[in-house]
Amino acid sequence: MSRIPSAARTGPARARRGTAALSAMVVGTALAFVPTAPASAAAGCSVDFDVNDWGSGYTASVTITNHGDAVNGWDLEWTYSGNQRITNLWNGTYSQSGQDVTVGDAGYNASIASGGSVEFGFNASYSGSNTNPTEFTLNGVSCDGSVEEPGDPDEPGEPGEPEEPGEPGEPGEPGSRVDNPYVGADVYVNPIWSANAAAEPGGAAVADEPTGVWLDRISAIEGNDSPTTGNMGLRDHLDEALEQADGDPLVFQVVIYNLPGRDCSALASNGELGPDEIDRYKNEYIDPIADILADYEDTELRIVTTVEIDSLPNLVTNVTPRDTATPQCDEMLANGNYVEGVGYALAQLGAIDNVYNYVDAGHHGWIGWEDNFTASAQIFYQAANAAGATPDDVHGFIANTANYSALKEENFSIGQTIAGVPVRQSSWVDWNNYIDELSFAQALREELVSQGFDSSIGMLIDTSRNGWGGPDRPDGPGPTASVDAYVDGGRYDRRIHPGNWCNQAGAGLGERPQAEPEPGIDAYVWMKPPGESDGSSELIDNDEGKGFDRMCDPTYGGNVRNGNSPSGALPDAPVSGHWFSEQFQELLANAYPPVN
Repeated sequence: MSRIPSAARTGPARARRGTAALSAMVVGTALAFVPTAPASAAAGCSVDFDVNDWGSGYTASVTITNHGDAVNGWDLEWTYSGNQRITNLWNGTYSQSGQDVTVGDAGYNASIASGGSVEFGFNASYSGSNTNPTEFTLNGVSCDGSVEEPGDPDEPGEPGEPEEPGEPGEPGEPGSRVDNPYVGADVYVNPIWSANAAAEPGGAAVADEPTGVWLDRISAIEGNDSPTTGNMGLRDHLDEALEQADGDPLVFQVVIYNLPGRDCSALASNGELGPDEIDRYKNEYIDPIADILADYEDTELRIVTTVEIDSLPNLVTNVTPRDTATPQCDEMLANGNYVEGVGYALAQLGAIDNVYNYVDAGHHGWIGWEDNFTASAQIFYQAANAAGATPDDVHGFIANTANYSALKEENFSIGQTIAGVPVRQSSWVDWNNYIDELSFAQALREELVSQGFDSSIGMLIDTSRNGWGGPDRPDGPGPTASVDAYVDGGRYDRRIHPGNWCNQAGAGLGERPQAEPEPGIDAYVWMKPPGESDGSSELIDNDEGKGFDRMCDPTYGGNVRNGNSPSGALPDAPVSGHWFSEQFQELLANAYPPVN
């Protein structure tokens, strides 16, 4: 599974270094506008223009909040009164002619839901005085702070009758959705993974833990006799799940993972479909999966889907003009097939009454920075409105899928200052807003709700390999001589860099799967089956479409996406998804909580 490191960001994290003592000015200006569609929509919005000013330049954070009907495509315009010049901007596009500025959407954040917001930021220089703009237009219309309700030109005045609410399904009733599918239910134990784990010395202690079933190729739907899935196809697993359920509710976890141009920032998990093969994705992959799942709609199974890991955040962090951009990710942003594919999967699978869609949401070491966090939430919302999907097709999101980020870092906090330096400024944290997956997942949930998702959405966190126990686990904070010594000495996550994602040395099994462990968290899960490789440590020919990524090579010195750090990968690893005995043994030995 490829993961995008902390280097995958620009803008505010860098611009604010050395400006901690600066004062901030907030200008809140109420705006109203005519949206691009529909023409009869109610219109109204507000803008917050927040500034960190250091005398010859400033960093601005601008938030547009939509108080009217949904908007698709926007341009915000203002005119400076002085000689301010924008020098770089993130989460949008801009042009400036003299004092006149136009900022447009970046594509992935073109949609603003009713009640939702969109953010962008920029750096600017000036000389003399700096007066912030107070008058704006959005999509060419002056804003006066009111919300304009559309009239009906044919029959004005009379409101329509409200629709009668539908009858909710009873909790636990077969085929009906419940608030949290993991509550009151067992979870499916994949017999293929269980047998592999039990065959390892000491592995029987965890062989009955539930893990996800990965459908990473079209052939996996019917069964392709791969080393880790045997000859069990999706229907075989579902039949086995019914046997395990024995009439009681049971969660069946399946990973939907076969987008066109899959994993555009890495090679180890590249897939079988080319960037433009969206029709094959729909017709040969999603449709057959939906047809099979529909046959189990009126059963005691609660089917949890993890929808397309390593996809949507790439369209924020690894595209031009980021220094972490790849041509493959630029292509997927341009052709729209990540958004289209995820939307189609959500729509088709979400139409089945006992399916619970959880969209992959990266992890804190990927999208925890200001210029990644909200932008990623916005593109998640865009995908949830694409290809026939609606936000109602999303039951929640999953963080840390197949990754190693620690669940909780207890020996330092984001607000601390050590030897006069903020913890955020340490090399490890690197101005991230989050230091672990729990705080990130809970905060992201709130951001997603603010973007327009239902307030009932829940989060999953994959804890399959983020325990970081064993003899190297710190038992307290590091020394206070410097902020780096303090953070490095106390952090549980022992990776060389938080962007390292492939077969990490020293990792351990994390918290065991459990329901409702923390507020806003539906469950801790082992979606990635521990012991299945992230990618080969050297080139291995295969017929699965999986390439060789040097981030899986223990001799690799890194790239811009992991801060040019050593990869930290284990040697002698097989192709992605194949059983890696040496890794499983290390995960078992370094488990936290320990395996008894």
